[in-house]
Amino acid sequence: MDIESIVRKALEEDIGTGDISTDAVMKCIGQEDTTVKAVIIAKREGILCGIDVAKLVFRTLDPDIEFDAAKDGDDIIPHQKVAKIKGSTRAILSGERVALNFLSHLSGVATLTRRFIKEVNGTGTKLLDTRKTTPLLRELEKYAVKIGGGENHRFGLYDAILIKDNHLKIVHWIENLTIDKPFEVEVKNLDEFKVALKLPNVKRIMLDNMGIEDIKKAVEIRDRLPITGYRLPELEVSGRVKIENIREIAKTGVQYISIGTITHSAPVVDMSLEVV
Repeated sequence: MDIESIVRKALEEDIGTGDISTDAVMKCIGQEDTTVKAVIIAKREGILCGIDVAKLVFRTLDPDIEFDAAKDGDDIIPHQKVAKIKGSTRAILSGERVALNFLSHLSGVATLTRRFIKEVNGTGTKLLDTRKTTPLLRELEKYAVKIGGGENHRFGLYDAILIKDNHLKIVHWIENLTIDKPFEVEVKNLDEFKVALKLPNVKRIMLDNMGIEDIKKAVEIRDRLPITGYRLPELEVSGRVKIENIREIAKTGVQYISIGTITHSAPVVDMSLEVV
């Protein structure tokens, strides 16, 4: 679903058959609509993300809305005015909550991603997101990850082969994988890892929920393999990754660390809209 459709659906969900609160207020002043100015204010520090989505919310309701704002990726601080808006009172009041929801959530994803990125700086390890995203918001959340400095793992089931534990149960054992295209496979221990290293076409091995000592051993085993004309599989760590331990994991020499937390559990960067 494209972003315009997502925004329209979000507005339909909120406004429904009509914004009866704004209707009541406009009736009080005896006017169908007026022009008003407003600002969006950050309530905490973070990384701004979702400005274009917020603008799209208001311009879906009123194409003539004036919207002047900071840029995605900017550092923001409490009480900072991140956007100035001028236009239809109805459009601004009716679009307020939907715009803030997108802006606060996506800024939260970008902000948490940046926190993790700062921990792995200088190690050479890349931070990846996962498919643990809000339904229909994957494109936006993965965009926010990139704004925060991370990189995108596969977008869906269609763009990369990743064989996980339930797939392995179907084939009964990892050594039974005979895949004729480049793929990634998940392993849970060093025994599975050693088998995975011998699989044809394996381009990456995911070390899932493995302890730090086993991760170090996996890196050592891979790095001891002879160079025989094929590229050694990349290593990715996933599971039980936190701010407190991500640098230790990165320093083992793995190429990637993937984290679901940055999309499914990122605290919002709270913001408000104030009529001025």
